[in-house]
Amino acid sequence: MGNTPEDEVGALLDERVEACRAKDIDRLMALYSPDVVYFDVVPPLHFTGTDPVRRNFQRWFDEYEGPIGLTTVHQQVAVSGDVAFAHMIHHDTGPLDTESATHEQVEDRSLWLRSTVCLRRTEHGWRITHEHISLPVDLRTMQAVLDLTP
Repeated sequence: MGNTPEDEVGALLDERVEACRAKDIDRLMALYSPDVVYFDVVPPLHFTGTDPVRRNFQRWFDEYEGPIGLTTVHQQVAVSGDVAFAHMIHHDTGPLDTESATHEQVEDRSLWLRSTVCLRRTEHGWRITHEHISLPVDLRTMQAVLDLTP
């Protein structure tokens, strides 16, 4: 990989996915700015600062039995000076921890998520300052559509 800012951001995003797959919370949180703002699909929908974001990621990690299957498609990165943004689609898969799952949940998860990530270059390198995760919705039923393929 080259040394362009786009390459640096791409490498950070790859590291983000690898840390999620491994459920390595410390490795993952090292990529985030202390004042990160994170929008997720689960309540309370809005998390500010590394402690709430860390707890939210740990909640997600704990839902899985073993590693998380996470693949990325359609990733695009744009950089201007010390600011960058990227958007992509993730396929989130894996066996759920049946002890923490409710009777209504399936044992294996497979869903497509949209992700937008904003970053700022700091003295410590690129850090994620904002992340927004969303699910497609069927407006007729107002239910998330989980089985789409991009």
